[in-house]
Amino acid sequence: MLPLSLGMAWLLLAPLCLWLLIRGSNTERAGAIVTLALLEAGTIAMNALLHPAVPVQPAAAHILPAPPARTGGVPMPASCDERAQVPRTAEAKAGGELLLSWPAASRECDRAEVTLLARDGKLLIWLRTVRRTGEHEARGGVLTLPVRVKDGTASLKVPLHGKARYVPADGRSGRPIPGSAA
Repeated sequence: MLPLSLGMAWLLLAPLCLWLLIRGSNTERAGAIVTLALLEAGTIAMNALLHPAVPVQPAAAHILPAPPARTGGVPMPASCDERAQVPRTAEAKAGGELLLSWPAASRECDRAEVTLLARDGKLLIWLRTVRRTGEHEARGGVLTLPVRVKDGTASLKVPLHGKARYVPADGRSGRPIPGSAA
């Protein structure tokens, strides 16, 4: 609602302010400059706000049993639930890898697209589980990594390549991802 209100304010007030800058008195010009400055400050402030990640709501009202652990010989389901994930834990492993884990869905995908961005001492992580297709492999800046499911928990290992000193954080909300409890 805030972006819509701000957009309408720009549409209505900006032309009026420009007209007052050209044709208005000195007081009206000062008011027009202040109004334009407030509109710009509101736009910058709205852009700087971090929007929290949308939590994934389960479709069923009851708790489903955890999916069985997958092994190398078990085929993957024909379709899976592609969705944005928020890692529950992030654990630095030896060899410059980061182990991300989250609760597995009943039809968890076998691949995940991971995008990393180091900013302000944080390693922002965007994670989306996807089906295995050739089109996901060639996208620049996005790592497509295999997902492992065991005991109802999905996980993957992300190579860090020099980003180990940053604190892992969710890219959507900016909130730090806690380390492993084990």
